[in-house]
Parts: sequence; structure tokens; C-alpha cells
Amino acid sequence: MKETFAGIDWASEEHALCVVDADGGTLAGELFAHEEAGIGQLIARMRGLGVVRVAIERPDGLLVDRLLAAGFTVLPIHPNKLKATRSRFEASGGKSDGFDAFCLAELARTDSHRHRALRPDSDETKALRALTRSREDLVGAKVRLANELRAQLDAFWPGAARLFSDIDSPISLSFLERYPSPADARGLGEKRLAGFLARNGYSGRRSPAELLEKLRSAPEGCAGALEVEARRGAVLGLAAALGPIVAKIRELSAQIAHAVRSHADGDVFLPLFKDPKSVITAARLVAEIGDDRSRYPSSEVLAADAGMAPVARESGKRKVAGFRWACDKRLRDAVACLADSTRHHHPWARSVYLGARSRGLDHPHAIRVLGRAWLRVLWRCWQDEVSYDPAKHGNLRRLQPTGG
Repeated sequence: MKETFAGIDWASEEHALCVVDADGGTLAGELFAHEEAGIGQLIARMRGLGVVRVAIERPDGLLVDRLLAAGFTVLPIHPNKLKATRSRFEASGGKSDGFDAFCLAELARTDSHRHRALRPDSDETKALRALTRSREDLVGAKVRLANELRAQLDAFWPGAARLFSDIDSPISLSFLERYPSPADARGLGEKRLAGFLARNGYSGRRSPAELLEKLRSAPEGCAGALEVEARRGAVLGLAAALGPIVAKIRELSAQIAHAVRSHADGDVFLPLFKDPKSVITAARLVAEIGDDRSRYPSSEVLAADAGMAPVARESGKRKVAGFRWACDKRLRDAVACLADSTRHHHPWARSVYLGARSRGLDHPHAIRVLGRAWLRVLWRCWQDEVSYDPAKHGNLRRLQPTGG
């Protein structure tokens, strides 16, 4: 049987399949439900038609895992590339799931040499990715809820929002659950506050008297009784919602620390950070870059995927370098965290950052310049499977004084 090519337009409820032959003739155009039976029928149909390569508009997920496990060569297609391909076959700008599946099948047939085939990551890397992404999502939820809680307190009881360093800290949430409004704290004195601090393991440097003064010196709200009661309920609800999220983030952080230290590539990324407790960003780098060394044949390809390399636009004499929007947003954030943390303590990173600032670049742009420079170093270490060693970093050695 001659080789055929498939395109799948995936969705949450059903997947559109299109299969074309070597000449571009359509052999099948069908829909399959996102159920166990439907996915089994989809795979059986592709095997029956002799499909070898399949293009799909995503690089991961359950369907992609099943296709890889079934032995197909999977080509992940960026949505921007699919969007640019539609006009090759439809001038009117029409769009449908079946048409997208056809466009993907044609990309698998004619342009497979331009797209990297997926290689599944190890179970350890997938587990680390699940942990880091879950933690990142929970941190986002925590920030949103903490901002809402702060806004509620600022409206009728600002002192409670500023009593402790972080409004979402366990001791701050415990205080708000016990004293959610000024009326609840009316009888709060030094002795009672001291007992509360002892029960909750307060580690700050302020005495109960100082904390009480801080609470009472804040501006007083003038909300009416009904509004105070409504906001009191909101404070209780937000504090109750934040508590489990904060606890789960701590639990995930401990799991991530163990997972990245036991990962085969953990020793490549962990030495980039001064503090041995700084494991979250290192874990995110391991998880997002993955195991497949062929995925990034050069440091520039890695920098582009991480959003650290600009997009060049040329037309005649006009040349412009623009911000790269199409990239792995999670990887970009991890590299930016690496750059921002190292500019404070690493001499070479500080030199690169300050050099970019001296050329008139703003802070985010300078961070991307430093991130791109770090990725050259990181890519080499990753390819060679060796830890970062400052003694072998030539640009760093040139900055350091010689002699005794």
C-alpha cells in the first residue's frame, strides 16, 4: 500500500480527520467522537488507509499521546502556519473543521520536511511538566484571589491588609478568618494578639504592640452596616478559598524540588542558580525544553521558541526587529526568571544586562537580551549533558580579575 498522509483538526468533543494520497487526492473526510471508542476508530481508520505521517495543530495532549503510542509520525503545526496555509486552497477565507483537517493533511504531504516530528518525552519529564504547570496555574489563581481580597479590605478595613508582609500568608489568612471586619477586632488587645501570634507561629520582628499600632493607625472606612456585613462575608470567602491554594502550592513546590533533583537533566539546570533552594525555575526549564536534543538543533532555534530572539522584518531599505509573540509562553517566562535573578549576582549576566540598558533598551528588552545570551550557554550544556561550570564560561572569566 502506498503511503498516505493525514490531518486532524482536534476538538474537545470530536475530531475531524482528512486523509490524502501521494497525489493530493482525498481518501477520507470523517468525524470521530472524543471518546475511547471514537479514538480507537480514528486510529484504526488511519491504519487501514496506510497513514504514516499525521499533522495536528498541537504538540501535546491525550490525542497526540495516543497517536504517538500507535506508531504514527506526528507533525505539530503552529496555528499561525495553518492560518497562512488556508489561503493556498481557499481564496474566499472560508473555514471549517473539515477544511482545516484537509490543510493539515496537505502540509503533512508536501511540507513534512519543514516540520519537526514529535518525539515523546520521558515519563519523568512529563511528570515534572505536569507539576510545574499545575503550580503555575495555582499561583495565578492565588494572585487573582489575593488582589480581590486586598481590594475588599482597602474598601473598609485597610489596616488588616497591611498587618503582615503578605496578605496571602498563612498567618494573614488565619487573622482574617478570626477577625474579618473592624467589629470583630474591637476587643483585640496586646495579650490576645500575642496569643494569636504564638498559636500561628509568627516569625516577624514586630511586637504585638507595634502590630496593634499599625492596625489602628491605618485609615478608617466609613462603610455602612449593610456594606460592612457584605464585605465581611466576601473577606471570609476569599480567605477560605486562598488557604487550600496556598497549602497546595507549598506541597507542589516540595514535589517539584524532589522531581527536578532526581531528573537526568536536573544537574544541567540547577547550577545556574545561586541559591540551592531555587528549584522552581530550573524545573520549569527542564520541563518545557524537554528531553529531545534534536528539537533544538541550535541555540537560536531555542531562543526563538523561548521568545528571546526578535522577529526581523525587512522591506527594501527598511529593517525592523520586532517582539516575538509566537513562542512558548511558559518557556519564555522561565528564561526571563533566570535572566532577572542572575543579573543581581552573576558578574557576566550583570554586564550583559547593564550593557543592554546603556544602549537605551528598557528593562523587559534587556532581560530578553540577557535571556538569549544565557540560552547560548544553556543550550551547549544541555546538548553535552554537562552542568554549568563558571570556570569554563569564557566570557565570565574575562570579566574576573587575574592574579592573587
